[in-house]
Amino acid sequence: MPSLEFTLPHWAYWVGLILFPIVAMALAKRPKNENPKHSLLLGYMILITGGMMGLHRFYLKSLLGLLFIPVFLAILVSNDQSAGARSDLSDAANAVRMADSAIQRETERVKSARDGLDELRAELAAAEDGSFAKRSAEKKVKRAEDRIEKGTQIIDRATAEKTAALPVEAAAREKYEFWHSMSAYAFYLLLAAMLLDAVLLPGLLRKADAAIPPKQELTETEKALKALEEEELQDDSRHVSEGWTGWIDRLSLFCGEFVSYWAVLAVFVYYFEVISRYVFNSPTNWAHESMYLMFGMQYLIAGAYAMLCESHVRVDIFYAPMPRKKKAWVDLLTSIFFFIFAGTLLVTSYIFAFDAIAVPTGNSVISDWARGQISFGEMLGGLNLAQWTDPNIRWGEISFNEWEIPLWPMKWVMVLGGLLLVLQGISKLAQDVRAVVKGA
Repeated sequence: MPSLEFTLPHWAYWVGLILFPIVAMALAKRPKNENPKHSLLLGYMILITGGMMGLHRFYLKSLLGLLFIPVFLAILVSNDQSAGARSDLSDAANAVRMADSAIQRETERVKSARDGLDELRAELAAAEDGSFAKRSAEKKVKRAEDRIEKGTQIIDRATAEKTAALPVEAAAREKYEFWHSMSAYAFYLLLAAMLLDAVLLPGLLRKADAAIPPKQELTETEKALKALEEEELQDDSRHVSEGWTGWIDRLSLFCGEFVSYWAVLAVFVYYFEVISRYVFNSPTNWAHESMYLMFGMQYLIAGAYAMLCESHVRVDIFYAPMPRKKKAWVDLLTSIFFFIFAGTLLVTSYIFAFDAIAVPTGNSVISDWARGQISFGEMLGGLNLAQWTDPNIRWGEISFNEWEIPLWPMKWVMVLGGLLLVLQGISKLAQDVRAVVKGA
């Protein structure tokens, strides 16, 4: 199987987080087509992303997509078998290398000992009986003979291990090459089928559109379900208040809806990771890190949205039956605890984010200003195009992993999340005061 070497650029990560929700929100608000048909663009997207499993055929209601599944499963089985064979091959090859190393090392030692043994024996014969030179020569001869004997044993043992490992290495190599070739052939077969379907897709789409049954009037059950869906879609907007607090509510609502589409990005990224890891044997070094950072930002930004829609966990045994005015009094009395938490979150997040820019690894004018090395005016004067485009310039803290994504933007998103939460708390406080005063 060919390897899939792709690392998501940092700029693409941030552009995706910003542009994808905007496009998704625009598409979601389009009026629905009364006569829906299959989309050629969507068909090609499914072909590229899931064509190996025949998903594009299923999208066009073609059962020939079932033919793709056994071939795709063959790739997975072949990759699993080749991974096991590769592990066995690595172990056997390592055993051969260790045996060769031991043989080479001990052969030189034995040769050196044998070359000096005759000279040592001559010294032993020439030495006077009972003298210190005699005893020293005897020890040297004994040491050389022991070295020769021990080295010979190690060579024999290493030779036996190498003899036993060579057939295992050959069998593992043969098995690995077989399963590796099987996965490659299956992949190229799927690739050829996908290329053929890329040409046939417009015709298949017209055929699928022609097979769409005429639109029928909705049953009472379907009408009830549709009404329920529309009611749920409008439910969040009902929490938007009137007056100046409505501006804050709409901001929280927009931010919550915006980051909700990031969950769709996670589907694409983890799908790519699974295919890359288990089909192409090329796990990424960025998928998991990018997503857990994204979910952390989503969690913080959506806090104000959850507060607006009253989605935070709350014990409603006594609170739920209360009239609106009493609820307002309870909310006013307990709001002090909320503002302690939200204010602490905002302040500590700001300190956290500012420190992320002021780290010693940051070499931009922004980092110099954050460390107090230059004034604010000097920082503004030093901003130029190179500060934005030069890859050697770092604005602050970066990840310790291989991807090295800048972490300081995430820290400032924490500040944004804390600010939204405080603003939503102010909106809720004003609405509670309004309810107490007006009694509504």
